[in-house]
Amino acid sequence: MKKNAPALFLFQRIAAGVAVFFAACSARFPAGGRAAGAPTAAEILTAVMPAAMADGYVKVAMVRNLAAGDHTRQFLEGAAAEGRALGFTVDTFFTGGDDEKCRQLIARISRADYDGLILSHGGAGFTGETLRPAVERGVQVVTFDALPFRDSAGAEQLLPGVTSTAQNDERLALLSLDALIEHFGGRRVKVIRIFPGPGIAPLDRRQEVYDAYVRQGRIEEAALVIPRDFAFARSGVREALAAALNRFPPGTVDAIWAPYDEFAKGCVDALAGAGRKDIVLASIDISNDDIRLMLDHADIWLAAAALDPAAGGAVNMRILAAKFAGAATPERWIFDVYLVRTADLDQTSNMGNIAEVLPLWGAAAGLFDGYPWMAALRGAPPEKAAFSAGRAAR
Repeated sequence: MKKNAPALFLFQRIAAGVAVFFAACSARFPAGGRAAGAPTAAEILTAVMPAAMADGYVKVAMVRNLAAGDHTRQFLEGAAAEGRALGFTVDTFFTGGDDEKCRQLIARISRADYDGLILSHGGAGFTGETLRPAVERGVQVVTFDALPFRDSAGAEQLLPGVTSTAQNDERLALLSLDALIEHFGGRRVKVIRIFPGPGIAPLDRRQEVYDAYVRQGRIEEAALVIPRDFAFARSGVREALAAALNRFPPGTVDAIWAPYDEFAKGCVDALAGAGRKDIVLASIDISNDDIRLMLDHADIWLAAAALDPAAGGAVNMRILAAKFAGAATPERWIFDVYLVRTADLDQTSNMGNIAEVLPLWGAAAGLFDGYPWMAALRGAPPEKAAFSAGRAAR
């Protein structure tokens, strides 16, 4: 994995070891009718993160500022499942890529009684300003594919105490674009680019690699297609691309580059609807829906570069949990990514078994899960079920 902080800080334990942790718990909480050395989830949480447990609950809000879709669902479910396994209350929200809606929601969350917040996707122009009230109030914050800067002037200094995680966007772009170039034997490829315009941090980073390929003569841009409505990315791309295809008879364009999987779905819909099998597609991000469409349109959709979204969500939750416990956490963390080729998949393939054809796929699954108290919470008695009921933001 690529790391932007010293390894010493990434896996630091808050106790010297499992034996020391359980000895402390047992001393503080005598067995009292339970098996010796088996404190309840509430007791473990109180011992490990007393500030977050001051009102008897550890409460986390998760906000995804992207359109609804299978990839969004898997990221949220991965994080929520991890949080609930640790005994937290977890509420999930998505704002459809509407920055103003995202601002308003985070403002409500900041005024509510949440202990932690995970924000997925937010640009430099509003993320730091929007998160600042929560940070100043003592809410622990982790972001994914967002820019939680102190200001919008481009200094890139993070809000204090915030961890910013991201996919390796440069690598995502390289893998997906190289798949197109390889398909055409290394020659310059005429590409239709799907791009909503600047302002979405991960897409902007991917665009920089594409621009470099154009400058190097490896890609020639045939057209730019802008989705008509980013909140409904798939249908917006489908309509815009369907209109653009009329300008390109067979043989005049080679491929489409879709730096977001909802864009890719719209591309496949448009190409299939027009009966166009002369244009191929490479994309970024993957989900079960994507795998099904990749297989259904294997002659069009060559490959997808991606991170397992559920693992990404789970790791963000573990970093947040480490913050609750007072453990050292990195300012930034970058996930490595991989290329999934349609030719390597079959009808049994899904997000749960991609590792059978891509052994490194699950590499993120174990990150930040080595704290002894995390293992203790996962094995704690059923009393922790009381902490799974969600509460809506006020």
